[in-house]
Parts: sequence; structure tokens; C-alpha cells
Amino acid sequence: MFQYSGAVLTYSGEPSNSGSPGLESKGKDPLTAQHNRVMASSSNHLESGDYAHKLSLARESTRKLATSHYENFLVASILLPKKLRQPFYDVYAFCRTADDLADESSSSEEALRGLARFQYQLDAAFAGYPEEPLFIALAATVRQFQIPKQPFEDLLDAFRQDQHQNRYESIEELLEYCKRSANPVGHIVLHLGDSCTAENRILSDHICTGLQLVNFWQDVARDFAMGRIYIPQKLMHQFGVEEDMLRQIPTVEPLRRLLAHECERAEEMFRTGLPLAKRVKPWLANDVKLFAHGGLQTLRAIRKIDFDVLGSRPTVGKLQQFSLVLRAIAGRL
Repeated sequence: MFQYSGAVLTYSGEPSNSGSPGLESKGKDPLTAQHNRVMASSSNHLESGDYAHKLSLARESTRKLATSHYENFLVASILLPKKLRQPFYDVYAFCRTADDLADESSSSEEALRGLARFQYQLDAAFAGYPEEPLFIALAATVRQFQIPKQPFEDLLDAFRQDQHQNRYESIEELLEYCKRSANPVGHIVLHLGDSCTAENRILSDHICTGLQLVNFWQDVARDFAMGRIYIPQKLMHQFGVEEDMLRQIPTVEPLRRLLAHECERAEEMFRTGLPLAKRVKPWLANDVKLFAHGGLQTLRAIRKIDFDVLGSRPTVGKLQQFSLVLRAIAGRL
């Protein structure tokens, strides 16, 4: 399952042996139709010469990148159909690499330069001329599943925003950020699951935003160390939380009360989004349940330490993760 800033997908296994995917219009969405017109205009280029060999090597590289980040995986991989593992590797490689550019660069200026290069490669891929291996693999997946460019654009936009905005005035402003930092991942997954309708996107947005918020409340200390505060300023004022309190261990009572309040908001989002599991294919339904219940488990972990997120980072143990997967397989989630 891949995790990107709180939004999670799981998978693992060997890459698909299918060749270059074909282009077939499903005609379900205006964005898809627009995407098809762009990609179809350049498909001849992608079928030329040594493309198949390049694609095979590119897919191998995204598989290696994905499976090397074990901390982002759960045993839920067994719930994915084999033919979908490689597409998930390709999408994961995009998100993971962009995330690392945003968070692991030596400075914001360097991060922005790296993200600009990444944007150039994304533009080239959607124009039908992918250059780097990651984007050769991604372009094939994008064509096969008719994924529009917008979700990828939104993710990069959120990563760029992190380089110049490190405070949020209101919960509304933070949720607007989540629309680009988390929700696009759900939209991409819905495309991979042939389930990307307007109604499903709304339900997915609740789960993805919930996961992003849980990630924020889980990582208050880590984000503060990076100079970022995702707790909205109005909420801090409402609960009597001063910025200096984010340096105090154990976590002070006003901040605990604020986090308790916001954990309730995140839980409600998971509950609202869970009906999505009844609207998608069985394999994706199990993963939807895992996403939501994994987030709920993280909320339990935060509550278990009485919201002392500055004293220790709340986590869901591997045994609990495995238990969730077994319950999903048994249809008990």
C-alpha cells in the first residue's frame, strides 16, 4: 500500500508482463475524453522503435523503487489483482519521488528547482514524449487507464506550496490544501479501479482528506521541526495554543484538547467516506476499507497516548496492520 502524505495505497509483487497498453475510450468523464484526445495524438511516437524495451526497463525501475520503500507497504498487497500491481508501482514512483523532492531537498529553492524539472517531465509524458524511465512507465499506465493530467498537476502544486507556505489561517484553508495534497491520489486510484465517477470522487475525498489530517496530527512534532505548522491559526487561538507550546514535552493540555477535537473531525470523514466500498469492485472495496480503518486505527493510537504527540509519535504496529488485512480478507471490516 502506498503512502503519500497520509494518503495510502498498498501493493507488492512482481510486475505485469503485459506489453504496451492499448488506448480504449471509456467515455465516462469529460476529463477522460480530453485526456484521450491528447494521448491519442502522440500514440504513434510511443509505439516506435525500441519503446517496448525501454518500457520494460522503466517498469523494472518503478517496481524496484516502490518495493524498496517497505515502510510504506502493508501486506494488503495480496488484495490487488496481479495485473494492477505494475500500474500501482508506476503511480507510487511518481508520488514518492515528488514527495522526496519536496521534503528531502537541501533548501526550498532546490526543492522548487527539482519540482520544476519533474513538472517538465510530466508535461513531456502527457504530450507523448516521456524521457526518464519513471515517466515512460507512468505514461503507459496513464494511457491504459485513461488517467487525466489534473491529479498529477494538483499533487505537484501542493508540493510547491509547501515550499513557501508553512502556516494555515483556518481549517477551510487547510482543507483546500488537502484537495491538492491528498485527494488526487484517491482520484488516480479510482481510475485504476475503473470507478472514477463524480459521486465516488466525493466519497474518496472524505477518506483521503481524513488520512491527510490524521497524518498532520500524528506528525505535529516532525512538521514543526521542518518549520511547518498545519494546525490552523484560528484553532490555535480558539484553544489557547501558542506556537511556543509546540516545543514543550509532554504535550500541553490546550494542544491535547485541540487534537482531540480535530481527531473527531477526521473520524467523521472516514465514516462519511466508507460507503465508497459498496460502490467499487471487490478488490478495491477491500483496500478502501483498509484505507479508512487504517486511519481509524491511527486515531486510536493518538488517543491511546492521550494526544501526547510531542512526547512520542503514535503509530499502528505491524501486527495491527496484519490483523486489518486478515479481517479485510475475511470480509469482517
